[in-house]
Formats: sequence, C-alpha cells, structure tokens
Amino acid sequence: MTCSSCLAEDLTPLILDTSVLINLNACSYGEQILAAIPNEIFVSDFVIRELGHETSHSNGENQFIQNLITQAIVTVAQLDGNGYAIFEKLICSPGSLDDGEAATIAAAAISGAIPVIDERKGRARTRTLGDVKTAAWSLDLLVHPTVQTKLPNGEYIAAIYLALRDGRMRIDEERCDAVVKLIGIERALQCTSLPGFKARMKTWKEVVLASDDTVKL
Repeated sequence: MTCSSCLAEDLTPLILDTSVLINLNACSYGEQILAAIPNEIFVSDFVIRELGHETSHSNGENQFIQNLITQAIVTVAQLDGNGYAIFEKLICSPGSLDDGEAATIAAAAISGAIPVIDERKGRARTRTLGDVKTAAWSLDLLVHPTVQTKLPNGEYIAAIYLALRDGRMRIDEERCDAVVKLIGIERALQCTSLPGFKARMKTWKEVVLASDDTVKL
C-alpha cells in the first residue's frame, strides 16, 4: 500500500473536523499545506468554537484557525435548518458525536462537501448517512501531490511525522506500513497514535537494533 491521497484528482470542496486542524497546527506547515490544496476548504463554526478554549489559545490552535480565516484559506460554514436537524440527530442518538464532528458531518451532508475526519466513531457515522461522501483523512491532505510539490526536500514527510508525534494524528491501518516506511522506524517509535503501536513496537525495535542504528528506545 502506498501513501497516495484519495483527494489527488478530486476537486470536491472539503470540510475539516477539529482534530484535523489540530494535526495541521501540530505539523508546523499547516497554512502552507491548506494553501496548496486546490479544493475549496470549509470549517464549521462549531469547530471554531471548539478551538476557542484556553488550551487551544495556549498551544496556538486558536490563532492558527483565525489566521486561516483571515487569509481566506478556509471559509466558515454555518448550518441551515436541514443541517441542524442532522446535527441534532448526530449529537442525541446512541453513539452520539461531539459538536464539532456532528457539525462537520451535517455540513457535508447538506453541501456535498467531503468531510475530513480521523476519529473512528465519526467516520463510522458518515457511512450511515446516504448523503455524505466518503470521508478523507488528515493524511490525505499531507500526502496530496500539490503539497508534496510545495513542501519539497522531505518537508512534507517531516509534517507527517510532527502531526503523528505532536498532534497524535490517526491514520488508517491500510497505510500504516507505508507511512512508517516514509518517516522511518526511528521516528515511528515516537508516534504512539499509529495503528497497533504496541504490537508493532517490538518488531520495530528489533529492526533498529539489527541495523546497529543509535536510537533512544
């Protein structure tokens, strides 16, 4: 499996969940990445509120989203009556979602945009709504061909690593081995959010030791 992006040839507008913005802020190249993506990009006003708490102010997430809005890299999306009906269903039904995820999915349902969501429960709920397109991952933004062009010399790989290490970015199991190959095993050992991290860690350590590389284990 390669680290290709499902968005590579799809210009459908995107709507980003809170965790995606957290990952992009953590990777240090978030503004450049989103500016390079050719799709129109939206963020729900509920997501912006979620990034308005004290922690998001202290770690730069709030300033990050405000900069994106000011520079017109992203557009704020608000729900209409139909959107609110979907939103309320998603936050009140069994297996309810948080406000940001629910608003992101509801906005995608009424607009035809592709939701970009990493959390398992949110992705599962998108599959229960027939009007929502298949969700993309944060990783699909980071490995997008235009991003690789705009962040040459391994910078996009560094962005993936930082999103995993500092943003605790979630990725799909199918691309895990390809991502580890891309960032390297030594870096992978610092990314506890990788799928099956504990199970894979022992094998990764053995590979590093066998190669006689110096690494803190």
